[in-house]
Amino acid sequence: MPFQVSPGVNVSEIDLTTVIPSVSTTEGAFAGVFRWGPVLERTLVDSEITLANRFGKPTSDNAETFFTAADFLSYGNKLFLTRVVGTGAWNAVGSSANNASSANALVYSEESALETQVGSDFIARWPGALGNSMEVSVCATADVYESDITATISDLEIGGSTATFTGTISAAEIINGDIIHIGNEDIGYQELLVESIVEDSADPNISVLTFSSKYRLADNTGLFAKRRWRHFNRVNGAPRENEFHVVVEDLLGKISDIPGAVMEVWEGMSVLPTSRGEEGESKYYKDVIAQSSNWIWATEANLSTGTAIRYEKFTGGADGDSESSISLSKLAKGYDLFISPEDIDISLVLQGRAGHGTNDTGLANYIIDNVCEVRKDCVAFISPARTDVVNYSGSRTDAVVQFRNDLSSTSYAVLDCGYKYRYDKYNDVYRYTPLNGDIAGLAVRTDNIRDPWFSPAGYNRGVIKNVVKLAWNPNKAQRDILYKADVNPVITQPGSGTLLFGDKTLLGRPSAFDRLNVRRLFITLEKAIAIASKSTLFEFNDEFTRAAFRNLVEPFLRDVQGRRGIYDFRVVCDTTNNTPEIIDRNEFVGDIYVKPAKSINFIQLNFVAVRTGVEFDEIVGQF
Repeated sequence: MPFQVSPGVNVSEIDLTTVIPSVSTTEGAFAGVFRWGPVLERTLVDSEITLANRFGKPTSDNAETFFTAADFLSYGNKLFLTRVVGTGAWNAVGSSANNASSANALVYSEESALETQVGSDFIARWPGALGNSMEVSVCATADVYESDITATISDLEIGGSTATFTGTISAAEIINGDIIHIGNEDIGYQELLVESIVEDSADPNISVLTFSSKYRLADNTGLFAKRRWRHFNRVNGAPRENEFHVVVEDLLGKISDIPGAVMEVWEGMSVLPTSRGEEGESKYYKDVIAQSSNWIWATEANLSTGTAIRYEKFTGGADGDSESSISLSKLAKGYDLFISPEDIDISLVLQGRAGHGTNDTGLANYIIDNVCEVRKDCVAFISPARTDVVNYSGSRTDAVVQFRNDLSSTSYAVLDCGYKYRYDKYNDVYRYTPLNGDIAGLAVRTDNIRDPWFSPAGYNRGVIKNVVKLAWNPNKAQRDILYKADVNPVITQPGSGTLLFGDKTLLGRPSAFDRLNVRRLFITLEKAIAIASKSTLFEFNDEFTRAAFRNLVEPFLRDVQGRRGIYDFRVVCDTTNNTPEIIDRNEFVGDIYVKPAKSINFIQLNFVAVRTGVEFDEIVGQF
């Protein structure tokens, strides 16, 4: 008990309930070229639907990258994804007749958007050509929201699409994209969308408006007109003083596949930086858009609330480099976000498309040497270069073995043998895509149905999804060569499907760690016990602490043993390894000995024929 300087009762608690925690082993990490989304920022993606919505649908420029992520997500739901962009990537910017874009822009964040002067009030949230599909519409005043047309309608072609107005028509009254309601007391309003405005060359007071209309007006007696902001029915009414409405529309339909689809609506945003809502939140338009928009930023340009700013079509967006032309340095920056285990917990690192360096191994070696070997708590999943297996005219076996020989040797990486042919539902075509997303996905599925220390290969847990055919289906002789070189074959067998038919790591020498299940067993044990051991920091190195450590670790290892992960274990934490010298250096040592369970890679079946009079006990064990 603590020392007391006067009589009294002191109550204290001692917590001895610490246990080894469960650790997650299914988080994937991936960096690559995508068409949309945050740049150089880790984003958790939980499904292919989220992937397509957040980072754009695939094209020929990034299909291998996209489907590597999509294939992984078909087995699991935790992928931390980082988008990288290369040379030539630009954000689209808003422009109109009164507010034209004056410069290309490349921004990743609110800060860079606010610092960007592009002659436009709005800029696409992320770089990419998808931004060119957008239009931002601003309703800044009650007159912009709705107004009567002061001119007199003199003629409307019966069943036609052209109306001529007499009188003075100002730009503030009629703007491309407005909705015009034309009618009389008998028929009510008919809604027409203004598609073009042409001033009469002979009389500047007459404008010819071309309508998009499916209506036929019976006659033009007593016709009158009212124009409205195109999105008038998406808000509750006209904006109040110092406020305005904004709508983001997929004008071309490249994002949503629906031309004109409304993606975001903001009502009653303020032009005053100090404006606050009922709950104290900022109503200032730059703050509102920065915090809630998935598609645009508001720039540092001074937003005019006049009637001239109405419909801003976005232009200038560009995707930049493709997955085949992106530089290794750009990709490396994406993977650098996964280096620190203190920043993010991951277990599986996907390579995607191989590329760069000798035999296209630059990216794979960077992931191995700078992520997995540094962290030592995750495994890289690698596929050979496309040129080694897809439509390859030489020996695929030799090419893939050479690819492996150019890789770093490590137990923290796994190499498969190629590509699969799969259907791309987004473009209605078939494509070859690498298998490393699938192999990492098999590890996730194995974790979910069994445990990380089970092998993800074979007939029970190694069946691969979404395969039309393999680019290369190695035969037995080829598999023998591949397996000796630490390459895991993927094969298709009639009646069994497409299977991962190996579980070797790239260790390159005989060891328990040359198998994926053993490597992942130790990652799980080391991560879980290390987390639990933090409670021992700054305690005394005495028998009480050492006994508490043993009592913490041994039940956990017994549980793993019961779940077939290890054959046997021993925990040593006493005066034999915590000597006076160790104690005087403020250190603590716990030695954990483990006999890992091994996966069966080879089966020998001996069928022995014996004579009728022979007793089996006499011959069993002799062969």
